[in-house]
Amino acid sequence: MLVSHSRLHGGFSLIELIIGIVVFAVALSLFAALIVPQASRSADPILQVRATELAQSMMNEISSKSFDQQSSRVGGEARCNENANPCTASNSLGADGSESRTHYNDVDDYNGLDEEGADIKNSFGTEVSIDGDALYQGFRAQVVVYYDDNMDGVDDAISSGNSNYVGNTKYIQISITSPTQQALIFSSYRSNY
Repeated sequence: MLVSHSRLHGGFSLIELIIGIVVFAVALSLFAALIVPQASRSADPILQVRATELAQSMMNEISSKSFDQQSSRVGGEARCNENANPCTASNSLGADGSESRTHYNDVDDYNGLDEEGADIKNSFGTEVSIDGDALYQGFRAQVVVYYDDNMDGVDDAISSGNSNYVGNTKYIQISITSPTQQALIFSSYRSNY
């Protein structure tokens, strides 16, 4: 007596393998296109926090200084623009002579400050680092200070056409550029009080 056995398949056919490879390739390309870019963006919030901390630290440092070189450093008893004591003219804002950041004593000394990477230091002139690595490696900090009495964000020396303009309110702008080239702008006003 003959027994008929049906033939059982023991593997995949060539067509099934090709279809499986195509489906896998499509899934892998979707994964690469949708998920992998998220990994690079996951660092952005960390860099934004560092940029914000750096800007806040610099803003605190700048705002704690005297309004102007001509202002009194002892309790504001003598303010510039009073009693024939004019404040520094717009075209003279910036560091006084060869003054370095550790010796800045008024707000406008910071005008034109531009530090990058390991050159970004704290107010004592020491590098900001963790375990010997510069905390702000790849960052850039730039500061602009100008008179803006009407608080419209426009340099009053430019809008008035007077390069010797002197006012009682200074606009402070700090621009932090992260290693991913994202620029974050922080600003504040300092009045002559």
